[in-house]
Amino acid sequence: MRSLHDRDAAWPALDHAASRDTLATLQLWAQIVGKVRLALTPWLNHGWQMPLYVNARGLGSSPIHVGGEIVEIGFDLVDHRLVVRSSRSSERGFALAPMSVAAFYRRLMAELAAIGVEVAINTLPNEVADPIRFPDDETHASYDAAIAHAYWRALVAVDGVFRLFRTAFLGKTSPVHLFWGAFDLAVTRFSGRTAPHHPGGVPGLPDDVTREAYSHEVSSAGFWPGSDRYPQAAFYSYAYPAPAGFADAKVEPAQATWSAAMGEWLLPYEAVRSAADPEAALMRFLQSTYRAAADLGHWEAALECALGVPGRPRAVTGATG
Repeated sequence: MRSLHDRDAAWPALDHAASRDTLATLQLWAQIVGKVRLALTPWLNHGWQMPLYVNARGLGSSPIHVGGEIVEIGFDLVDHRLVVRSSRSSERGFALAPMSVAAFYRRLMAELAAIGVEVAINTLPNEVADPIRFPDDETHASYDAAIAHAYWRALVAVDGVFRLFRTAFLGKTSPVHLFWGAFDLAVTRFSGRTAPHHPGGVPGLPDDVTREAYSHEVSSAGFWPGSDRYPQAAFYSYAYPAPAGFADAKVEPAQATWSAAMGEWLLPYEAVRSAADPEAALMRFLQSTYRAAADLGHWEAALECALGVPGRPRAVTGATG
């Protein structure tokens, strides 16, 4: 068991009230970067071409192919810089500091133009209340480096557990990625069966995007830093379509609760970080919510396997030719 000091460093406290303004601004900055990737990348199933990813310094776009070259855009949340890397030019960027969304938008577009990348994006934010177009948003302008760093450190811890959980599934499963719309880190498993036509109507999300994302049955889990509606960082898990009895399933740990309003299981981040073994507590939540979705939804047991182990190939059994 790690010491309390080590645990607090790996799983930092997250105060929604204190971090609200910084994370709201960072989310909108991330949407600008994500929309650049979206505009330049061919569509991939379930919108997997658009997320950002947790990396060793913060959040990054992963490679974007444009004009025969590769461009990567990242938030360095250690040295607090926006970084633009290209296969044909030197690294560029600027310091992350209090600045409006409009200023960030202009500076990023100027950096891209300087390396020969001209791109037009939809400047209306998605999945946020009362959206303001990026070039006009002088309202959101907060950036506290310590808050941004703590949020990233939490993402690092969560990303590791999500990636391990992902190894215990042989069927189709998503990468662990950060969707900039709701600013949530997510991992999703698929039963392999098509799902009922989604009705759409998700605020701030086009219906055709929603319907393509939920074209197949899923069990999905994630983490997000909270909102005005739910003012604390939390983990969530849902199934689409939700099988009968899912809301009444036995889910661990005990602090997990069903939200009828949100249609998903919720587990406060604080309940995980304060546990004797945060990684084990989170894994129980992921496994028990998936187990409920899979058992009640009659998923094939053959989709599952043991957690992966470094350097050890999975044993394969079957007839030989």
